[in-house]
Amino acid sequence: MNKNMVLIIMILMIIFVVGIGGYWLFFQDKKTEKPIDSTNSNIENLEGEESNHMIESMKIKVNNQVLTVQLEQNDTTQALIEKLKEEDIPVHAREYGNFEKVGSLGFSLPTNDTNIKTKPGDVMLYQGNQITIFYGTNTWDYTKIGEIKREEQNQLKTILGSGDVTLVLSIY
Repeated sequence: MNKNMVLIIMILMIIFVVGIGGYWLFFQDKKTEKPIDSTNSNIENLEGEESNHMIESMKIKVNNQVLTVQLEQNDTTQALIEKLKEEDIPVHAREYGNFEKVGSLGFSLPTNDTNIKTKPGDVMLYQGNQITIFYGTNTWDYTKIGEIKREEQNQLKTILGSGDVTLVLSIY
């Protein structure tokens, strides 16, 4: 009987150790899995389509020149990008105050206006439905969309020209 009891105890110990080891390994694997990112910036589409990564720049074509705008990461630019995924957006922009070109988008975007002192190259949303490109400075309540790349800022007034212009916004 002693030999049988020792054998049963050893079998139970082996089952116990194997069970605990398997349980431990199972939960260690779960701890190393990456959590799901609930923002749209890194979610992969489960149907295998391309991921929804954040687009970081847009193009503005004006007077046969293309300006590159480094976009801010905010709700305004996300909403604008969604519109630009559908189609390019033409904007008739007028000269204002000899420091900016401003024109209606034809739709509204979410705003997060703050009092900002602009500088040449800033691209702002004004009153929720107008885009403004600055080649001078101003202080007002705007939502920042982005900034034209530095190498293009020096020529900005020349590129925008005098008077009214047509801006074509795109992401491609």
